[in-house]
This record gives sequence, structure tokens and C-alpha cells, in this order.
Amino acid sequence: MARRMSFTSSHISTRIDLSGPMFDGRAIRAAREYVGAAELDVGEHGVQIIRRELDRVLKHPTGYYRSNIHAVKRGAHVTIDDNRVIYGPWLEGTGSRNSPVTRFKGYSTFRRMFRKINADAARVATELLRAQYLRRMQ
Repeated sequence: MARRMSFTSSHISTRIDLSGPMFDGRAIRAAREYVGAAELDVGEHGVQIIRRELDRVLKHPTGYYRSNIHAVKRGAHVTIDDNRVIYGPWLEGTGSRNSPVTRFKGYSTFRRMFRKINADAARVATELLRAQYLRRMQ
């Protein structure tokens, strides 16, 4: 944005030329790209949190379940899931074979880590904004 001022004895006139990313659409395009990228970054961050927690709680890990935890773009949202591994609901504690059928109540990994992922989301998104998108919007 450029400003020009001129002054005569009793008259001031100004002219403002609107140019740059805010006015030619580049900032809007960058903002749209950022929203999608931020959702994926937060999702990938969530995957790492869940995998670390599984490493901590699983008694006999094979790596198969952990390797199936992914962040997937579904429509307008990013979802973190276990790729429908058959024993996923049992490990989470939401399956039909959990308590009262067996004593195993599940690890509740997704449910417990939801709060942590939510708490970290703004920080992860802000870091991405500063690192890759803010310059394009100014």
C-alpha cells in the first residue's frame, strides 16, 4: 500500500494505492492453503502423541497396531484413526469383548490423548503459520 500526500497553502490531498497480498488475492489464497495444512499438521502431531502413548502402555507391542495409526483428510476435517484394525476397539476399551465380558477395560488411548492434542493444536498451527505462511500474507 502506497500513500501520497500533497500540500498547498490551505489544501491537503491524499491518495492511497491499494496493492500487495492483502488486495490482490495472494493473502486469501495463502490463508486457505494454511487452514488445510494446519489441520494436517495438527493431525500428524496427534498421531505422534498417540503412538508415543501406545509405546508407553502396550504390554506386548507388535508394531502392527501402532503402524496403522494415521491422520486422514475426510471431507472438511482431518481424522486420526487406527485404519479399522480389528482389535482396535478392544485396545481402546470400546469393544463388545471388553468389561464385563473380560477384565480388560482397554487403554483409552484416543480418548485420553484427545485433550492433549487439543491443547497443543494452537501452538502447532501457529508455528506453521509463522514458518511458512505469514510472509506470503504480508
